[in-house]
Amino acid sequence: MVYSSDLSFTTVIDLLGTFAFAVSGIRWASTKRFDWFGAYVIGLVTAIGGGTTRDLLLNVTPFWMQDATYLTVTGLALLVTLLFRNRLFLWGRTLFLFDSIGLGLFTVVGVVKSLDAGFPFWVCIMMGAITGSVGGVIRDVLLNEVPLLFRKDIYALACIAGGIVYMICYQSNLSASLTEFLAALTVILIRVVAVRYHVQLPFLKPIDTNHNGRENKE
Repeated sequence: MVYSSDLSFTTVIDLLGTFAFAVSGIRWASTKRFDWFGAYVIGLVTAIGGGTTRDLLLNVTPFWMQDATYLTVTGLALLVTLLFRNRLFLWGRTLFLFDSIGLGLFTVVGVVKSLDAGFPFWVCIMMGAITGSVGGVIRDVLLNEVPLLFRKDIYALACIAGGIVYMICYQSNLSASLTEFLAALTVILIRVVAVRYHVQLPFLKPIDTNHNGRENKE
């Protein structure tokens, strides 16, 4: 994956996001008692799923097919998890932070790559949300869980908010590094605050079909 020199910070956060999401995926795989290879696959899917979906929508070759670094970083995440699993898996808050950090960093990468491809900002914001959240959706489906994206937690909306902050900073002519930092920080803070203070979207109430049926009979 090649970036211009003024976007070298994006490359760094891309790899950090890969590591963070891979650790998160491997952690969830451990709850299903996967073997090491299975855990690696879940970690890899979590890390590259969103970016792969984004690249396919942008009609470009998926990033990990051009640079094996992402596969190596996932392997490193598995190694770190195996070495420090007794401590790491007990730190629920730390693992939550890994997921939140990965979400914020990948959102920025998605926005930047879409912007470089010449798409309008509303598309870039959507690509940022896809990059940040779809990997987790694929992970949850493989683990036979209801995807976190569709549950009560603030998840994809945090990505959208981060994309909007990126747009504002970009239009204000802030430096690329500062813009990316502020956008990622926005996603992370929204995610952390939402979970810490139980900020949730309203549930969609089910339709009482039995009640409607009784009314029709009457």
